[in-house]
Amino acid sequence: MRQLTALDQQFLALEDSRNYGHIGSLAIYDPSTAPGGELTLLRLQNLIAERLPLVPPFRWRLVQVPFNLDYGYWIDDPEFDLEFHVREIALAPPGTDAQLADQVARIYARPLDRSRPLWELYLIHGLPDHRVAIMSKIHHAVIDGMSGAEIMGALLDPTPEGREAPPPLPDAGDGQPSDLGMLARGVRGLPRYPLRLLGSVPRALPNIEEVPTLAAIPGVRAAGRVASTAQRALRRGRVVGYVHLTPPRTSFNGRLSAHRRYAFGQLSLSDVKEIKNTYGCTVNDVVVAVCAGAVRRWLIEHDELPVEPLVAQIPVSVRRKEEEGTYGNRILLMTAPLHTEIEDPLARLAATHDALAEMKERHRALPAELLQDANQFVPPALFSRAASLTFSLSVSRAGRPAWNLVISNVPGPQTPLYNAGARMEANYPISVITDGMGLNITVMSYCGHLDLGIVADREQMPDVWSLIGWLGEALEELRPPAAPTTAPQEPDEIAKMPTDG
Repeated sequence: MRQLTALDQQFLALEDSRNYGHIGSLAIYDPSTAPGGELTLLRLQNLIAERLPLVPPFRWRLVQVPFNLDYGYWIDDPEFDLEFHVREIALAPPGTDAQLADQVARIYARPLDRSRPLWELYLIHGLPDHRVAIMSKIHHAVIDGMSGAEIMGALLDPTPEGREAPPPLPDAGDGQPSDLGMLARGVRGLPRYPLRLLGSVPRALPNIEEVPTLAAIPGVRAAGRVASTAQRALRRGRVVGYVHLTPPRTSFNGRLSAHRRYAFGQLSLSDVKEIKNTYGCTVNDVVVAVCAGAVRRWLIEHDELPVEPLVAQIPVSVRRKEEEGTYGNRILLMTAPLHTEIEDPLARLAATHDALAEMKERHRALPAELLQDANQFVPPALFSRAASLTFSLSVSRAGRPAWNLVISNVPGPQTPLYNAGARMEANYPISVITDGMGLNITVMSYCGHLDLGIVADREQMPDVWSLIGWLGEALEELRPPAAPTTAPQEPDEIAKMPTDG
């Protein structure tokens, strides 16, 4: 048995009938490189069955402690049913991108069954040119972006021929623990909570403003400022502090419906790198500035452009080398302005570069365990109520959202990958939105391009596809002008030029 951390448990606690905690991707494949030129459901199931020893979370089933006395546990599911988790569907002709995105949005808007391991795969047929898609769903309590990349590396291969199968899995164990046994574990865990809290306070409280969901609770921010001042005095040095940003309210910062919209597209990584090299910034600077340009256009079109910048949540991995293969969550949720208020694209890029440089400086000054420690402030039995309170504050008329939207840029492999012999052509991310934060733009690089996945609330952003086109336009606005070329001389002009002789 493996116990969830406070942060893992928080991703479960945020769920209700409208908020979901799973993430995933939509991968497009060319099956012509696979044996027989096809990627079938049976072949996909056989591959996953073979690779199960490399992806332990695929067999983890959640077991909660009665009365939420302590964080839950993962157990190896003794009744694991691969066929339940790996399914196939087909699009009706003609199988357009819009049809595919609608199907993904519908599947995404269904919660995962907590009585089984928290993941699903869908093999989707009916795409043009004999392509197929694989949509994945896995709960954020199980993985973050970096551990998700580890799972992708275990399932996919660098060549169509694949690789040698790992040794088979041992028996799943003793089966489902009894409720009485789990209750006993919870009672034994009760004394650990105050100890965990005491250990977390010195690291988390001085930095509590970096956790807006907790800082919004009355009294917590003031206590954090006192602790930060004391820490600064004791260290007698400069402490990089949180820059307070107040998110303006937009139409995608209200209460979510139960339904989602999804859109996907691509940008050229070489174009992004050309801009990066020309203006002396980073790939991430360009990605965030491009997102700002596209969101600015959406806000203008809906007559909602605020005079102040939006506030973006930017997840940052703090997973250390020695923590690879441990799964779960090792992240910080950083805060940065999204400069939608700046009209000039180059000025917007410069401001983005400065803001993200400051964010990186804050990140270096923060403890890697900050988000984990901050979640220790809430007793396990109150997690769900605390999450509901946070959401209620963010969508109330008197309150403000903690963030306006999520922007995440995940580096990926730059060489082709294969699934059961089929070549992956693109890998579009799918991520989380919540009450008060109804827009998520996640970018993953792969094989020379940036694959974009946008998730939004169905009611708040019915025109989410427009963002894909505007992202391309925002990138084009940043492209450096082409170097002037010397016009060829006319023959008679060449004849008039003096010669050496």
